[in-house]
Amino acid sequence: MNSEPRPRIHGAEPLHLHGIGIAGMGMGPLAVYLARLGFSVSGEDDGPVGPMAPWLERAGVRLGPMPANAELVFHSSAIGGDHRTLRRALEAGIPKIRRGELLAEVLRDCRVVAVCGSHGKTTTTAMLVSALRRAGIPAGHVLGGLFRDDTPPAQVGSNRWVVAEVDESDGTIDAFSPEITVVVNLDWDHPDHYQEPTDLDTTFAALFARTERCVLVSDSCPQSARIVAARVSSGSTFAAFANLSVGRTGDFTGSVAEEDALGLTLSLGGRFTIPEARVRAHGEFNGSNALAALAAFQLMGGVPSPDLLADFPGVRRRQSLVGESHEVSVIEDYAHHPAEIRSLLGSLRKAVSPAGRLMVVFQPHRFSRTAQFKAEFAAALAAADDVNLLEVYGAGESPVAGGTSADIYAELRNAAPRLPVRYMPGADSGTLRALAAEVRPGDMVAFVGAGDIEGMAKPWLESLGSSPLRAEAWDALAEELRDVFGAAGKVSREEALAGRTTLRVGGAARIYAEPADPVALGAVFRLGNSRGVPVLLLGRGSNLIVPDEGVDGIVVALSGAAWSGFAIEPDNGLRVGAGLRLKNLCGLAAREGLTGFEFLEGIPGTVGGALRMNAGAMGGWMYDVVREVSVMDRSGEIKVLPREALQVSYRHCAELEDAVAIEAVLRPGVAAEAGAVSRQMDVYRRTRQEAQPREPSAGCIFRNPPGNSAGRLIDESGLKGLRVGGAEVSTVHANFIVNRGGATSRDVLELVRQVRSRVRDATGVSLEPEVLLYGKDWREVL
Repeated sequence: MNSEPRPRIHGAEPLHLHGIGIAGMGMGPLAVYLARLGFSVSGEDDGPVGPMAPWLERAGVRLGPMPANAELVFHSSAIGGDHRTLRRALEAGIPKIRRGELLAEVLRDCRVVAVCGSHGKTTTTAMLVSALRRAGIPAGHVLGGLFRDDTPPAQVGSNRWVVAEVDESDGTIDAFSPEITVVVNLDWDHPDHYQEPTDLDTTFAALFARTERCVLVSDSCPQSARIVAARVSSGSTFAAFANLSVGRTGDFTGSVAEEDALGLTLSLGGRFTIPEARVRAHGEFNGSNALAALAAFQLMGGVPSPDLLADFPGVRRRQSLVGESHEVSVIEDYAHHPAEIRSLLGSLRKAVSPAGRLMVVFQPHRFSRTAQFKAEFAAALAAADDVNLLEVYGAGESPVAGGTSADIYAELRNAAPRLPVRYMPGADSGTLRALAAEVRPGDMVAFVGAGDIEGMAKPWLESLGSSPLRAEAWDALAEELRDVFGAAGKVSREEALAGRTTLRVGGAARIYAEPADPVALGAVFRLGNSRGVPVLLLGRGSNLIVPDEGVDGIVVALSGAAWSGFAIEPDNGLRVGAGLRLKNLCGLAAREGLTGFEFLEGIPGTVGGALRMNAGAMGGWMYDVVREVSVMDRSGEIKVLPREALQVSYRHCAELEDAVAIEAVLRPGVAAEAGAVSRQMDVYRRTRQEAQPREPSAGCIFRNPPGNSAGRLIDESGLKGLRVGGAEVSTVHANFIVNRGGATSRDVLELVRQVRSRVRDATGVSLEPEVLLYGKDWREVL
């Protein structure tokens, strides 16, 4: 912990600060820096904490809801004023401050090197930090990203120098008065804040005027040059570094002398005190970033050496190699402005093999930026050989006219009509699956964007090796199934599953099948066995979560009259099909004046699903009313098992782990007046409606621990209302995760992880999921 006194914020010295949006690449490093200054820091995020988590943990930043002792709330500018925690802070009289304003406040008495500009500031900041560390200069730093190695994203130094990446996007740059300002370049961006390019000019002219010592700018950046010219004419002076054009003049000059597999050799001139330097990075754009970093290093009093950046580790998501599979290489990059994309694709083009293609997956960032630059985005993306568009990542913005991925798609169709472009509105997972079917050895696939696309590249790459079949083989298998089914039943490819589940999330099934009868179902199992393809049953779609990437297998739904039978046995027992909805079972029994099944009415599933999970409600369990079950094993053989032969426990039937129920005979119902049965069902229905959320959900997420309640533990841990994206811990029943609109499976799974972790931390109890992770094992994600 730093022994220096904590800075005053808002005229006070708060002990505890709480951050909202703590997983962000601006918020996370600031939280680390604050904790290392000696503040007590906590934080929360509506999205996955992801790679920022270990750095927050090491710094002692506690993840969770705002504690009662919070004295100041700091937040990302992407957090709207209606955020629940901001509302709580307002009600409690706790002051709030934006991330950039707080950074400026804590650095007020430091010697600040502010690295800013439109493209490359994170890399330039990281290069300067790396050079200082290599030279043993104990400066502090606050990066707006993560290094690729174990260099912390923020560190408190032992001298007064602090290198900080400063963001102009939200206007908080106005709070900084640096000693040295480094402007890598300027490009009109953030039209939500800067309505005109001249607004950006005004902001940076003011920053230059507040800079105490010198400003480093690129003389190849027209907008920077325009601002500098205006300042120089008014008597200001600047040190300037030239861009990578031989013959440019300036205080610090340089050019790329050589580029090889290990990186760049820069030739240096002007005020540089060394003739050349090695940089472990590629492309002229990174050469320019290195010139800026080396010039700032020298201005800070450092003594340059040729190898300061020879081991530069790089920055995460800046031309980062995710990996290779099937001779396909995958890169990810944070580029989200047309100029950045143009530079990125130009650099990557040189690395693509002669036989390969440069394929781009692009997720636009913010609706306002997309509306402003859709034509420029199309022109930049046209440099690729293949383009795959994902939906816009709104970053808290509401959609605006002309600012959707469909608008970029239209621009691409006009600008490059022969360019292969994939875009499936509202179905990002479908777009990625289609891409997986098209790649071939030698291709390079670049995942590009600043939203949640960072969580897509690695799973997509892994899917190339884990999917049991390629697209052509799936097509052939589906066609073979159609031949088996004949005119009866249904077979489809890439059938969306989200709408077939009660949670309304997830991707598609490679093959979806509705066999007409048990004979056809047996054929599905045998065909799947012969191809090594899993066969999964889908009932009503409750009590399960479908992954965003979908299901690599044959998903079978027992739909139709053959599977929904309801017949009364001579002794008033009920013979029911596995596809019969529990709600319909109860209604039919009530109509016949048979009681004993009413507790099943509110369970949103089918008989088959209830048998597999031993579904229960209102104190009753499925196997309380079962006499025998007809099951089909994976070879297609049918057996009739009496209740006594079935090993049943809480939410589990052992005999149905690797087999499927196709029919059951239920114990005789007790004759009663039909109206009385219906009234009892109404009582159960109202009780369930009052106690459970009405939003889409998968039912109870976690099993009840022995002698305890999962919902009670989650509630007592203060997690009701905890949200990740569109997924939220229900405020009605804490053991439900509800889809508040637009949730993804990734949101739900991250929320499951967070709930388990926080309940374990608070109570020592490890909750285990009750719902199925469809087509996967929970151990893969927990």
